[in-house]
Amino acid sequence: MNQKTEKLATLLKERKIKPSYQRMKIFEYLTEMRNHPTVDTIYRDLVGEIPTLSKATVYNTLDQLKKNGLARVVTIEDNITRYDSQVSAHGHFKCVSCGRIIDFPVEMEAISTHVLENCTITDKNVYFKGICPGCRNGNQ
Repeated sequence: MNQKTEKLATLLKERKIKPSYQRMKIFEYLTEMRNHPTVDTIYRDLVGEIPTLSKATVYNTLDQLKKNGLARVVTIEDNITRYDSQVSAHGHFKCVSCGRIIDFPVEMEAISTHVLENCTITDKNVYFKGICPGCRNGNQ
């Protein structure tokens, strides 16, 4: 087992998730690709390597990762759920031309929520949509 795989296995074990081969491959994909994939994307990209993989396994693994703080859901698009292994506070920008989703730093604590003083905030997300520099300049 290489160092990267050992690190991922350790992260799973620390969160009480059994590091099965399929879970490891899904977690590895999520941490390496950084493309904010959907369940379908992960399934399509891994089923050739893991013929016994099912979409249910992908859903269940992502749900476990999310519940244990190793992944987060990105819902920048209507009716499309994407996943991100970067769980620290950051925002997402989606290019409406090429569809690329770009992470950017954001200070969540600096965002004023004083108008919500009687509310309990359980999740914070910052999403922007627009045209990325590559599309704006015609360099897709």
